[in-house]
Amino acid sequence: MQLTKYKRVLITGGVSLIGSHLVDALLAAGAEHIVLLDNFSLGNAEMAGTLGRDPRVRVVKGDILRLPELLQALAEVDGVFALAGYLTLPLAANPGLGVEVNVMGALNVLDAARVLKKKVVLASSISVYGDQRHTTIDERTPFGSHDLSPAFATYAATKLVGEHLGRLYAQSYGVEVCSARFSTVYGENQHARGVNALYILEAMQSVARGEAPVIPGTGEEAHDFIYAGDVARGCIAIMEQGKSGDVFNIASGVSTSVNEVVRMVLQEYGSDLVPRHAEDKRSAKAASNTALDISVAHAQQQLGWRAEVSVGDGIRKLKHWLDQRTGH
Repeated sequence: MQLTKYKRVLITGGVSLIGSHLVDALLAAGAEHIVLLDNFSLGNAEMAGTLGRDPRVRVVKGDILRLPELLQALAEVDGVFALAGYLTLPLAANPGLGVEVNVMGALNVLDAARVLKKKVVLASSISVYGDQRHTTIDERTPFGSHDLSPAFATYAATKLVGEHLGRLYAQSYGVEVCSARFSTVYGENQHARGVNALYILEAMQSVARGEAPVIPGTGEEAHDFIYAGDVARGCIAIMEQGKSGDVFNIASGVSTSVNEVVRMVLQEYGSDLVPRHAEDKRSAKAASNTALDISVAHAQQQLGWRAEVSVGDGIRKLKHWLDQRTGH
């Protein structure tokens, strides 16, 4: 997809897994000016330097909790991808700051967009469906929190509040806002803050060391893994085509168990190591079941978007990136 209306954009939390892939996709789609606003508390300077090499990209140290910095960055562009936020693990480690960033940070982005009349694509999560795992999940599926760990339920609630703040600002002030509900995102520039993406990363790191990967529990727990490049394409499609107030599942639509993921990792490494199962002692784990059916029909129909990279191909891309970093 080529950009037509939004060639000048801001990405909050831009020095990140999704942010880096979004920058690449935007540049390929004809972006003229990209501002990355990041406080570097979770991102890293090396990635910032790499992203800032293109003259069309400007990296700005700033914080979404400081409205003047947001207003200054947003004044340069036509729309904002609001990616900045705390995932489950860092939120569990610092609940006060995590809730503040996810809720007040979203509110600040919306307030800046209200003042400057800019479009917003809010990064949300399929966590907003909570423990609803026994049916096809579409954008109308309600939140259920009965069987969730406290950390995951709190994270999910902050994303849901962010979405509803967006709806409120659209209704009350006419702000153009769409929400993108990501499933488990992985890819090059992978970090260790996502609860479910850790299954892929940790298995790869273990096998690379010649150690058997450890699978928590039975390994039958299933997730929807989506490659970060596909997420980036989805975000651009929402910015260009999404109608204000709309919500989209940005997922693969494919259910993959932890056992399957580890098997793919072993196959990619050509390893005959045998995975070891261990008691699942994680306190900040996500909702889980042996199958997960996320509908992506709405995004396909309204945006013409669908995921293109399979889990196997994505693991191959991630391995190549890890090998380059370690000199293999």
